[in-house]
Amino acid sequence: MATQRYSVTPHPIETLLTWVKSGEIAIPEIQRPFVWEATKVRNLLDSLYQGYPVGYLIAWRNPTIKLKDGTPSAGKRILIDGQQRVTALMAALLGREVLTKDYETVRIRIAFHPGEQRFEVRNPAIAKDAAWIDDVSAIFHPDADLIDLTERYVGRNPGSDRKTIGKLLQRVGKIVNNHVGLIELAEDLDIETVTEIFIRVNSAGTELSQADFAMSKIAVNESFGGNLLRKAIDYFCHLAVAPEFHSRIVKADKAFAQSEFWPKMRWLKDVNDDLYDPTYTDMLRVAFTSEFGRGRLQDLVALLSGRNFETKQYEEAVAEQSFARLKDGILAFMNKTHFDRITMILRSSGFLLSDLIRSRNAVNFAYILYLRGRRDGLAADDIERMVRRWYAMSILTGRYAGSPETAFDVDIRQIDAQGLETYTTAVIENELPSTFWTGMLPQVMDTSSSMSPYFIAYQAAQARLGDKGFLSTDITVRDLLLNRGDKHHVFPRNHLKKQGLSRGRYNQIANFVIAQSEINIAIGDKPPEQYFGELVNQVNGGERRYGGITDEAALRSNFAENCVPANLLNGGSFDYETFLHERRGLMAEKIRNWFEVLS
Repeated sequence: MATQRYSVTPHPIETLLTWVKSGEIAIPEIQRPFVWEATKVRNLLDSLYQGYPVGYLIAWRNPTIKLKDGTPSAGKRILIDGQQRVTALMAALLGREVLTKDYETVRIRIAFHPGEQRFEVRNPAIAKDAAWIDDVSAIFHPDADLIDLTERYVGRNPGSDRKTIGKLLQRVGKIVNNHVGLIELAEDLDIETVTEIFIRVNSAGTELSQADFAMSKIAVNESFGGNLLRKAIDYFCHLAVAPEFHSRIVKADKAFAQSEFWPKMRWLKDVNDDLYDPTYTDMLRVAFTSEFGRGRLQDLVALLSGRNFETKQYEEAVAEQSFARLKDGILAFMNKTHFDRITMILRSSGFLLSDLIRSRNAVNFAYILYLRGRRDGLAADDIERMVRRWYAMSILTGRYAGSPETAFDVDIRQIDAQGLETYTTAVIENELPSTFWTGMLPQVMDTSSSMSPYFIAYQAAQARLGDKGFLSTDITVRDLLLNRGDKHHVFPRNHLKKQGLSRGRYNQIANFVIAQSEINIAIGDKPPEQYFGELVNQVNGGERRYGGITDEAALRSNFAENCVPANLLNGGSFDYETFLHERRGLMAEKIRNWFEVLS
């Protein structure tokens, strides 16, 4: 019979909230974006009011580590499931502000209607309605006086029964006396076992990721500056999205503004570039993998706990060294020169907008390569060339699409074993042989997803190579992408729909070109044989209908830049499937030319 590795103890919600406020339980999500909808917070309060169960919380006390003097030291609790529920309670009952996914600071106000015994998210109508208590946090305020609250409510609602209202408000206030089961994992469990438990947890709440687990480990540690490091990570991510947040940091967190981290990140206050707005997961992946030569965040959790991988013991010295190395990695990540350079490399490759950055992990590993190249002392041109080519290869092959941690781990270990330039060159040659461009790539471009990596790469290629927009004389694809130009169907959508083609066929990426809106509108739903015939007439002295091209050589050059088969101008077949097949080959060749330019 297996030994039970946990204990279950009911605790009043009030006790749990006190532990969170005092730091006995680490919940860094209070400082990071809160992902629950306000209606979910309302439902949680209603369940507690009705006496319904709201699930268990799961905590694990940091493993006992060996201090430098040889004595053991147990750490604080880390909440590995239930973070969103506790944050919701802190927000609704204690009036704590939370950050939304858009890094906006908001108060979640839950109202209570005594007559209907109903909770609701406060809205303007509720705020004006005297029958509602528009913010229940007033009941839980340390200085709250239920008698006074009752009197004020009755004063606003003549005819309401004072005694009944008093009892109902008292019942709301007793929500914090409700017990919630706290499952505490045995502190002698090793990191791997706790990680396995934590991965299997799948409650109604938001599932915790390995990055959340690592952030909890960082936040709970004060001995080696983890609490300050966690703030640095959170604030950097926040500033990248909302530069105006800098003034709040300076005013509200003077201690952090005096720390060594603030001068390293305050440059973000003047930046409005959203090409790469990293999350805390991105920062941890890049900092950890580039600095430690490992790709699994599970290993970061272990190292921050003091795990000595050779002895399998937990040692304070290992934890101290791991925090110091992670700090170095984070400082390297937020360095303005480094961050500017990685975004410059991406943009100079043709990835002009965040819309063209579809694989965040590919960007993360490109940044890891850049930081490693800097550390190894490679020439700037060599680093940029290597990073550009690796990133292009990564998105074309979906290298980090499946199991990014596994791929990160394999790649970084091989880089350490073989050397940066040797390994990256060998992988690129192996992943992108000549047959990839002529065989594999045209086949996988048989897709209707405009977000496919192949169409993204094609647009980047056109931007990097300076191609003109479809039928444009001067406007480039780069201009159109930056100004939200149209994706035009070469064979118009409605024309194909009338022939009975499905959305998946008429929206093939090989049917898209980047065009000016006025050209797209002028073509409209005309059959391709009609408007192509009018184009031939236009360059032979006829009426100008589509753009300003009046020279046949210029028209053919524009077709070549946009990978449109030129035979359509001289009586070629207008069979749609034949057109798609030919154009995929031309688009693949364009992407190949682009990749060679990146070399």
